[in-house]
Parts: sequence; structure tokens; C-alpha cells
Amino acid sequence: VFSGTQAMGQGLETSYTQLVTEVLGVPAEKVKIVQGDTDLANGVGSVGSRSAFVGGSAVVAAGRRVIVEGKALAAEALEAAAADIEYRDGGFRIAGTDRAIELGELAARQAKRMLRVSATQTPSAPSWPNGAQACEVEIDRETGEVRIVSIASCDDIGRIINHTIVEGQVHGGVAQGAGQALYERAVYDAETGQLLTGSLMDYAVPRAADLPPMRATFDESVPCKTNLLGVKGCGELGTIGAAPAVVHAVLDALGVLALDMPLTAEKVWRALHGAAR
Repeated sequence: VFSGTQAMGQGLETSYTQLVTEVLGVPAEKVKIVQGDTDLANGVGSVGSRSAFVGGSAVVAAGRRVIVEGKALAAEALEAAAADIEYRDGGFRIAGTDRAIELGELAARQAKRMLRVSATQTPSAPSWPNGAQACEVEIDRETGEVRIVSIASCDDIGRIINHTIVEGQVHGGVAQGAGQALYERAVYDAETGQLLTGSLMDYAVPRAADLPPMRATFDESVPCKTNLLGVKGCGELGTIGAAPAVVHAVLDALGVLALDMPLTAEKVWRALHGAAR
């Protein structure tokens, strides 16, 4: 499978492989996913929570086209009418008989020893994923340090292809949102303009110890109607929800209406002492 998307850690190879096995009924070990080679497939990469939405739909569309075109070729190979050919479990067969030919064998019989099809998907409209997050924090009165005690989310992203991958994306997004809320800040020298937080030695990002076990749940009851899969984008949901959830949990604990991110220990300590006065 040559795809115009390009994975950046979200596990597209796994999701695409699952889709191919669903459509064609072939073993996962027989599926090879190639991305990012513009000599073989055109696309715009992976942006805007759209890879499964667009790229995955194209994979399914191409798989279906394999079956349609393969039936005509199988009819010729099996000396039967195309209308009598059915596709099941990785092979074509004459309905009601045991005469069949495997997909790989049929492809090997072609002039270039392959059966190649292409499909392009352009969704008619965007998807509209949505969700909610709830966060609980504890604040050390002596130091101003904020500890996230609990954070939970429930997201509507339509059909889920792979739950583990989706949960991982939401967890990573939550970590990014929490980082924006509490830790991450670009600091420049006031006189020279030199970036002072140019490495992870200086630029604070959340680590595993800074985050509690996350609870991500999903509602699949409303599939998206603008793509073949019924999926909605999920790559950004965790971040979009986590930053305001964490910030408002801190504001609620402090009893104040606004503070600028990041809510560092010093900033929270000052807010506590200001309230005390």
C-alpha cells in the first residue's frame, strides 16, 4: 500500500494494515505500508488530524477497487461470468463451487505480475470531533507547586479503528496540554533577544512522574458521514481540552478568575500570598 500520508508517531501503519485486512481479508503479515514516497503516491502528508479521515478512506477505497477489478480478471482466469464471481477471505471464487483463485496468484498472472489500482479521497466536508475533560489538582501552599491528581476525558471521534492507538494519541495530547498549562515557556534575553530556553535542560516539559494515570473514554455512537470510515480526527483533542481543564482547576483552587500560562509554582505562590493579603 503506497500512501500519500506520512506517519509522525501516530501508528498509521498499524491502522492502515487493519483496514486492508478488513477489506481484503488477507493476513496482516502480508500487508506492507509505504508512506512519504512521492514517486509512488501523492498527498499532503499528515496535518490537521486528517490521516485516518482522508488517508484511511483512500486505503479502503483502493481495497474495494481491487475487488471490483479483480472480479473481472478472476472471471477470465476461472472461465466464468464476472457476475458469478465472489470475493471472500483473500480470494475469488465462482459462487456455489469450490473453484477459486487467491488474490496473490491472480496478481502474479498479470502482465507485470501485479494488480495495481489507485484511489483518491477528498472529503466533502470536515469532521467535527468533540469531547470534554475534567481535571483535579492539588496545590502545595508552601511552594505553589501544582500536582495533577486526576484527569479524565470523554471524546466523540466517530468510529475507532484501533483503541490502543487512539488512547495513546489522547494521552500524549493531554500531556502536551498540561505542559502548556503548567510548565512550558519560551524565555528570551531582554537585551540580546537570545533564546534562553533552547534545550530540554531549560525548557520545562511534563514527564511521566508529573502526570497521573489518565482515563480516556469514547463515544462511537455517531459516526462521521463525510468519509468512508465514519472516523473523526483525534490527534488534537487531548491538547485542546487539557490546557483549559488544568488551568481552570488551578483557578478554582486559588479562587481567582485569571492567570497567564504557564502556571508555574512561583506564579501560583504569588497568587496564594496575594489572596492571603
